Amino acid sequence: MQGKKHIHLIGICGTAMASLAGLLQLKGHRVTGSDQAAYPPMSDLLHGLGITVAEPFTEHNLDPRPDLAIVGNAISRGNPEVEAVLDQRIPFTSLAQIIHEEFITGRDSLVIAGTHGKTTTTSMLAWIYEVASRTDAALAPSFLIGGVAENFGTSFQLRDTAPFILEGDEYDTAFFDKGPKFMHYFPAALILTHVEFDHADIYRDLDAVKTAFKRLVNLVPRHGRIVAYDGAPNVTECVSRAFCAVERYGFEAGSFWRVHDLTQSGTQSQWKVDREGQPWAEFTLAMPGAHNALNATAAAALAFGQGVPLAAITEALATFRSVKRRLEVRAEINGITVIDDFAHHPTAIRETLTALRAAYPGARLWAVLEPRSNTLRRNVFERELVESLSLADQIVLAGVFKQESIPEAERLHPESVVAALNARKKQSQPRPAALHPNADAIVEAIAPQLRSGDIVAILSNGGFDGIYEKLPARLRQLAPAEK
Repeated sequence: MQGKKHIHLIGICGTAMASLAGLLQLKGHRVTGSDQAAYPPMSDLLHGLGITVAEPFTEHNLDPRPDLAIVGNAISRGNPEVEAVLDQRIPFTSLAQIIHEEFITGRDSLVIAGTHGKTTTTSMLAWIYEVASRTDAALAPSFLIGGVAENFGTSFQLRDTAPFILEGDEYDTAFFDKGPKFMHYFPAALILTHVEFDHADIYRDLDAVKTAFKRLVNLVPRHGRIVAYDGAPNVTECVSRAFCAVERYGFEAGSFWRVHDLTQSGTQSQWKVDREGQPWAEFTLAMPGAHNALNATAAAALAFGQGVPLAAITEALATFRSVKRRLEVRAEINGITVIDDFAHHPTAIRETLTALRAAYPGARLWAVLEPRSNTLRRNVFERELVESLSLADQIVLAGVFKQESIPEAERLHPESVVAALNARKKQSQPRPAALHPNADAIVEAIAPQLRSGDIVAILSNGGFDGIYEKLPARLRQLAPAEK
């Protein structure tokens, strides 16, 4: 785009869309946007940028007429703004396409992809480059992350230097481009964390998901590098025909980057990494969970291979402060800890609960789940969901988000999940699961039951009707008055 433009983002509160809004504003464009419902952390980010979110969607939000509209991937035909854009012949594009054209062309695109761990690993890699840039300004990173990285207080950054670090999302691009967003990012180097069936609304089956990741692998040039997890056959299959060097990371004895001697103390993790069978590094991270040690190792491996000094990598991981909505402590009231985690898949739920068990040994662990993602709203993983949730002592499910929009034969029935959880617990210590229709009902039901020392993990990839604020508020009401 030549000159400064008025750019309107339809669906601006999506995590990537809000980040794109910030990048466009940094380039001097006038940015406006609209959405159906705004909620933190992206609504807070946009407010801090001075970008007003028009609610709800209406063709009047396009007055005055923008030079360009960017249509979010959650927006479909029938949206009044999309219809107005088409009727008025307003130029339009997608988030992924404008990122390619305006931000990564001519740069070194470092892409982090996979079913799980993308946001955290991208944030780690960006922070590693940021720390390294203190002694080498050429390493100062631009980045776009699908969440707010706490070290930066933002999800985006734009520099004049070559590295551009991107979270590569396998979800489709827009209603007019059904390919994955990451196919627009043409990585110079790639991290591939996991490959599992997900996004059941757009992928037919696991083979379709693997095909998407194989196509991404096929975009990495011969002189590029892929750092890929070694503990999953699906990842092995997806990288098996790469034209570039592939370095595996994980716990396997033959890993190029082998993780070992992992220990955890509270919310802190420590581990060692061997490189090609030789001792290479020892890392400390202020986050629990083997999955986070793996994420950090992947970021460290990619950075080192791109020329980042080991000392900067070690310092960056030791000072890394996580991402909003990833094991984020939202409140500590009367000894009760309320934690927010962006749960979208049974595997992610399992890893989150396992990490919390390690971080808070002996605590009574609550899992409060809103089935909200397009995968969790369906019955494709009901057995795996029961297995994952059973790691908690007390389990509470909300009704399925917008259940009516899912075909009856495909719907998750949370009452079946609750029944299965309670059936498997009958022979052991009673640890009942319960179903409540919404956030308000959950708060009223569980707040009086919570006691000092409890850990409450709230699991949702959306706003969950404000439960992150409602539960702490109710706990404060119930807290004994100070004498």
